Amino acid sequence: MVRRAAIAAPNAHATSAAEHALSEGGTAVDAAIAAMIVSTVTEPGVVAPLGGCYLNVWPVDGEPVVIDANVEMPGRGQPEERFGAGLIEAASEYGGGMVTYVGPGSVATPGMLAGMGCAHERFGAAPWAALVQPAADVTRNGFALSRTAQSYLVLVAGTIMAWDPATRELLTVDGTSPQVGHLLADPLLAETLEQIGAEGWRTLYTGDLAATIDTDMRERGGLLSATDLAAYTPVVRPALRSRLGAWDLACNPPPAIGGPVLTAILRLLHANEEEITPARAAQVMKDVLDIRLDRIDTAEDLAAAGAELLDTLHSIGSTGLPTSASTAHVSVVDAEGMACALTASAGYGSGMTIAGTGLMANNALGELELNRLGLHALAPGTRLASNMSPTTARLADGTVMALGTPGADRITTALAQVILHLARHGESLQTAIDRPRMHPRRLPDGTSQIEHEQDATIAASLDAAGMARFEHPPQVMYFGGVGGAVLRPNGVLEAGADPRRAAATLVT
Repeated sequence: MVRRAAIAAPNAHATSAAEHALSEGGTAVDAAIAAMIVSTVTEPGVVAPLGGCYLNVWPVDGEPVVIDANVEMPGRGQPEERFGAGLIEAASEYGGGMVTYVGPGSVATPGMLAGMGCAHERFGAAPWAALVQPAADVTRNGFALSRTAQSYLVLVAGTIMAWDPATRELLTVDGTSPQVGHLLADPLLAETLEQIGAEGWRTLYTGDLAATIDTDMRERGGLLSATDLAAYTPVVRPALRSRLGAWDLACNPPPAIGGPVLTAILRLLHANEEEITPARAAQVMKDVLDIRLDRIDTAEDLAAAGAELLDTLHSIGSTGLPTSASTAHVSVVDAEGMACALTASAGYGSGMTIAGTGLMANNALGELELNRLGLHALAPGTRLASNMSPTTARLADGTVMALGTPGADRITTALAQVILHLARHGESLQTAIDRPRMHPRRLPDGTSQIEHEQDATIAASLDAAGMARFEHPPQVMYFGGVGGAVLRPNGVLEAGADPRRAAATLVT
């Protein structure tokens, strides 16, 4: 059976891969997996195959679940001197200026392919190889460098992408970023992807590819080993539920940070029966993000901290409460009513290409915002913090939605505002995505301001409330790149993509 579906993804290669999965009898989950695998090779720097992800799946008949396939702290059985080693400091102008650490010591245990494999086994119908082959084909035949990827490579070509000769050869031209439209091809990566398609995803964790990763890491001083790969297990968790208006929303549960933060924002907005002005929405987002910065990000037990946030919220009712930038998202809803929201991240990229494979690795262990207790401070086997918040939702009339975005700590605020426009204002999916956005930002001196896109209504509301603000031009990448897919009760499928980033939609 060939299913119909609505798809929102980073580029047309990804929507084409999703369509191929559907043609092979695949479900919404199969389509989302195929689209994301293609995205990991066609959006270099933005996301990579050896990263982490979360898959939020709301089956046709069943409760929503989230498959936690986020990256994990490696280092099982490693000598003490390996901890803190293998890291290279890399500064760039990304996001107004940032410092991250790359190199072999920045690579966390990747969970993405394990999570995708788990989701395919539970909810898929197409052959696994059919989900991987489009990525192999596009990387062998070559693809044009996208605007989104090129805008990032411009900032990191001389740092993150420069230290590893294999990475430098593929992603730079004379030490600088290629231009938009530059043709990239990697036959070696194509061969590796076909191996994963033929042997199954477990080859990356217990097979030949695991052994190859282990050898390269040992030779170059990384923490990740075959022991860590073999021990990695995706975790299936019940989704975190909330309501806004008539929408029943399912979010990413703890130990992820993003899902509890988004749920807290949505529950507070739902508790407010009055009109929600921009200033009121901004205050709710600021209050929740303040708790996140002060109490959650530095907690040793992220699951307990996320639960504490929701308990605090529950106890105060409606009275008020006392960031990885490189991510990609795919949303798919099929005509049968299955929804899948898949968000993936490889951090800023480690710059490391695993020798002999073409596979690029994450730098999650070097992201300062995800390691607020210190680099290499976690116990091996600990899941890292994450802003990723893939979301699914339903209405009583049978409407089904999948929604998500990249954007570091703007993930939760972008999604909250889109959902607010859908649920409280009754807007269409694309209109809600297009609307101007806000984000509370804490400044180095401890004060806060509301960053917002140019809009007279938002500016007037914030000024009337006496809230400090900083105005950006309309529709800038800083505020995320929301993609959504919807099935209406009459069988009509819709997809919406964010004009803030290059993206593609397809309704089959």
